[in-house]
Amino acid sequence: MGRTIATTLRRVLLLTLCSVQWAWAQAPESDPGQHWGENYFPNTALINQDGQSVRFFDDLIKDRVVAINFIFTSCTDSCPLETARLRQVQKLLGERVGRDVFFYSISIDPETDTPETLRQYAEKFQVGPGWQFLTGRKDEITQLRQSLGLFIKGVDDGNTKDHNLSLIIGNQATGRWMKASPFENPYVLADRLGKSLHNWKLASTQTNDHAQAPTVRPPSAGEQIYRTRCSSCHTLGDTQHAGMRSIGPDLLGVNRQRDPTWLKRWLKEPDVMLAEKDPLAIALYEQYNRLAMPNLRLGELEIAAVLGYLEEETDRLQPVQQARAQ
Repeated sequence: MGRTIATTLRRVLLLTLCSVQWAWAQAPESDPGQHWGENYFPNTALINQDGQSVRFFDDLIKDRVVAINFIFTSCTDSCPLETARLRQVQKLLGERVGRDVFFYSISIDPETDTPETLRQYAEKFQVGPGWQFLTGRKDEITQLRQSLGLFIKGVDDGNTKDHNLSLIIGNQATGRWMKASPFENPYVLADRLGKSLHNWKLASTQTNDHAQAPTVRPPSAGEQIYRTRCSSCHTLGDTQHAGMRSIGPDLLGVNRQRDPTWLKRWLKEPDVMLAEKDPLAIALYEQYNRLAMPNLRLGELEIAAVLGYLEEETDRLQPVQQARAQ
């Protein structure tokens, strides 16, 4: 009985946290002194990757729809994935980024991340206009993270660079703000930034008939890993969207092209293999704009699952007979 109650409480707590994370925060539009107005946000002095000095409120978010996250360029796991995913969102929004939607990535390691370092980082990911990478004083950036709700006490104030991976998106003019996962489906993030936060409501041209709804196929564990982590940088035979995910090589047939032992280790510890100057790892690093494969912190079971999914998709899209004929 006690175990059942405890399980129920955990589920309720999880649902509550999820609801809070995705809930809209609404403030009156006309009063800048309200919670999400200019009197709430610190007008932090920052410098972007081009060496230009800006103020957080006055120059970056005032009357704008924005996406804000915190990174550091020496990060070898989550930050590259965040940046790659947001690059996909930028591609989907196209010329609107820099016009009516703005992206900001702020360093939590300003001592290392100079404007020049940030510029090189942005160039590696081939980011387009409308996305600024920013640095400044560490104490002021910490205050900014606290005001945005992206500072975890007991974690962010330690000696490590562990930090809250949430993305803040919002419309300062209307006071609508929300936290989102930077690993969210890029189409969902683009829709929120490009439509929801602009208060666009498009009428549906179709009638909803549940009887005609397609059957939902539950993804395998390997597919889930691929979609949430690998697809930020890679395609899997999807030439239609190659421009959006051209950071790394296409993974169709990779299980046939690489030695299985090498491939398993590459998925487990790419940073170590690069440090050891593994010839193939270095060749890939040089081929793809010197952008290092991030360490995804995958366990043995997760590696087996994602390799199994890649093999299944390769067999489905590129049968063995076809591969031999090529």
